[in-house]
Amino acid sequence: MRAGLAAPAETFEFFSDAANLEALTPAFLHLRILTPLPIEMREGALIAYRLSLFGIPLHWLTRIDEWTPGRGFVDRQLRGPYALWIHRRRFEACGSGTRVHDRVEYALPLDPWSRPAHPLWVRPTVKRIFAFRREAIARRLGDRASPVARGA
Repeated sequence: MRAGLAAPAETFEFFSDAANLEALTPAFLHLRILTPLPIEMREGALIAYRLSLFGIPLHWLTRIDEWTPGRGFVDRQLRGPYALWIHRRRFEACGSGTRVHDRVEYALPLDPWSRPAHPLWVRPTVKRIFAFRREAIARRLGDRASPVARGA
């Protein structure tokens, strides 16, 4: 699938506006950003969200661990439904557009008891979230980049 803006810097600008996160998240998660907007995105920035996962209301707090303007950033869940959640985004020129790389590393709480939930609910839900994200990128940003998603 192709989606994106003409240059990585422009694509990065879209992704670095936290207000756009709701547009990149499927409605079934009922995501709402709680941190007042606009958020100054930088290393160390904190973003609080409210969402519903499997019908359970949750608060999620992330911190920007790495911030490289125009090239990428990494956020880490400090509080939320996972024992570990690290989301890396990287933007690279691809022809006349931008390739968007998403890489997520995650672990479930209560391991090993939560392991049966991973193939039944968690992995399919994460895949569904990132499939929606790819489609949303295509709708929002046009036809000149390639979203690439990889997960744990």
